[in-house]
Amino acid sequence: MDIEKRLALVTRNTQEIVTEQELRKLLEEKEHPAVYLGTAITGRPHVAYFIWVLKLADFLKAGFKVKLLLADFHGLLDNTPWELLERRYEYYRSVITPMFEAVGADVSRFEIVKGSSFQRDGKFFTDILRLATVTTVHDAQRAGSEVVKQSDNPKLSGLIYPLMQSLDEEYLGVDVQYGGADQRKILMFAREYLPKIGYRPRVEVMTPILPGLIGAKMSSSDPNSKIDLLDSREEIEQKLRKAHCPEGEAEGNGVLAFVKHVVFIVKQDAGEAFVVERPEKFGGDLRYSSYEELEKDYVAKRLHPLDVKKALAREIDALLAPVRRAMEGKERLIEEAYPSR
Repeated sequence: MDIEKRLALVTRNTQEIVTEQELRKLLEEKEHPAVYLGTAITGRPHVAYFIWVLKLADFLKAGFKVKLLLADFHGLLDNTPWELLERRYEYYRSVITPMFEAVGADVSRFEIVKGSSFQRDGKFFTDILRLATVTTVHDAQRAGSEVVKQSDNPKLSGLIYPLMQSLDEEYLGVDVQYGGADQRKILMFAREYLPKIGYRPRVEVMTPILPGLIGAKMSSSDPNSKIDLLDSREEIEQKLRKAHCPEGEAEGNGVLAFVKHVVFIVKQDAGEAFVVERPEKFGGDLRYSSYEELEKDYVAKRLHPLDVKKALAREIDALLAPVRRAMEGKERLIEEAYPSR
């Protein structure tokens, strides 16, 4: 695959790359550069995680080695109780791999890394102290402001969090860090501060944050704003019926955003159309080969929100089928990781 095609894969559906020139140079110099994404093991994973699963699949297609950091210590710093840490790590590990299966990704160059497997190391701790000597409280707090839970009397853990995430780039041996746009302040912190202790800055790739089903950011802590990876077809349909999807409006529409950034990527890569099933009395089925065609019809009110929701429910149910199968018989793990009381 030539450089332009690899670059197109990495950059599609991104919001910002710092910098694209550095990314191009990296692709010119390395056949298999390395990228990582870190996710703190906090709330239960939900369907918005498919955004970064698909982007990591793009990196794999572009020839990258891909590392997914299941950041157990970061989860601890963001208020995951000690006693739940190991079970939540196991839960995340169990659901993530079938998500890649669901989108048809080749995982031969994919690796899951447990954060504490290297963050316990004495050299890593020494580098935390080195980084702390050149970092101001203001900059550390600002870096974590959109990621770590904030309060009027913040805990010290929120200041350590961005230092650890920055050092992850070095200790994972990667060339690129990828994250959502809400990670921008930490990613820019890493570019600025790693060179202060002798490490090179990395390329930072960011994808947009989707509006949630109720019109806000999809959140693990708000069950009404997300579809859980283990939800049944009935639960998916029920949540989508309540989803924020104003007729004729594409801006801030969480349903259309998911269709654009997840469903159409899966469909286009598989060479398939997105089908909206409708009774003949309402014009019959519609087939879309691009999101732009669908949005045009939606804004013109030729496509009703309920029809889009029904079609999306079918697609999400198919994506979640491998995850549900993987978790069959693991009811005890589910309950231990996320106790119902």
